[in-house]
Amino acid sequence: MKKVERINTIMRYINNRAHFTISELMQEFNISRSTAIRDIRDIEAMGMPLVAEAGRDGGYFVMQNSVLPVVRFTDNEVKALFIAFMATRNQQLPYLKSRQSLAEKLLGLISENQQDDLVLLNQVLLFEGTNPYNPDILNLSDLPHPILEKLIQILLLDRYLSISIEEAEVVKSYSIYLLHLYHENGLWLIDAFDFKEEKKQIFPVDHLCDVKPCEDKERLSRNKILEKLNKQKEEINLVLELGQKAIAQFKKYHPLKVSISYTNPYQTTAILKTYINVKSYEELTEMTNWLLFLGDNIKVREMPEEVSEGFQERLHLFYP
Repeated sequence: MKKVERINTIMRYINNRAHFTISELMQEFNISRSTAIRDIRDIEAMGMPLVAEAGRDGGYFVMQNSVLPVVRFTDNEVKALFIAFMATRNQQLPYLKSRQSLAEKLLGLISENQQDDLVLLNQVLLFEGTNPYNPDILNLSDLPHPILEKLIQILLLDRYLSISIEEAEVVKSYSIYLLHLYHENGLWLIDAFDFKEEKKQIFPVDHLCDVKPCEDKERLSRNKILEKLNKQKEEINLVLELGQKAIAQFKKYHPLKVSISYTNPYQTTAILKTYINVKSYEELTEMTNWLLFLGDNIKVREMPEEVSEGFQERLHLFYP
């Protein structure tokens, strides 16, 4: 690790602790005693108000009620922050106005040379959803669903929710325990345990009319919910390995209840696990058609016999 990066990391380490010693720095950052002492002196010279404690168990602490120095970014950290902003453009993310002010502060903190690098990156790098004719980090064109921020504020306090969903011009209410809130294919989705059905369900945030904390009498403990979900996992009867082409098809369209887990950091392979109700003709037909839509870049680990037979029938239509 370069000295500038190490100094920045040590400053964050110090800020998060009420007290620290030279020995702790040596062990945490794998540096010698003389290097740790030099780094402490450099940090003090930058203006961090450290107070030394004498004695056998002495160390350092940050003086209270003092102004800490301005955060400094390395060139790579600045580029990483900027590219992260670019990659999330037009993704309908919450707190958009806060992201705008963060971007303005970031640009104000860095040197002119770093700003020139960011201008070049902004011209060259394009991500999905970016308008190539207006690639502006401060663009406010990707406003999210208006209820999304309200949903996040409530779930930070309580994940037991009562939600109202509009389905075919009819408003339905559900009492749920929110497991995850995630963004996929331009949509925000609620992954939740439905208390009435006692099973996992997925609700599009775009269909959300209202959200509020759930009544106490409708709640189950988190452990009870997880216990029920674990029992339902045993019902999984379709397991597929997806290659890159199949993942691309999956991203174009997939049933809401189906999700994938990537098996490498480049997101070029994934595992799909789900349950197909083979007694439902409609679900069986829909899933068979969709699996054919994924293409031949899949490997079957587990599949119900009824689905396999459906494949054979459909293939026979094309290749009699």
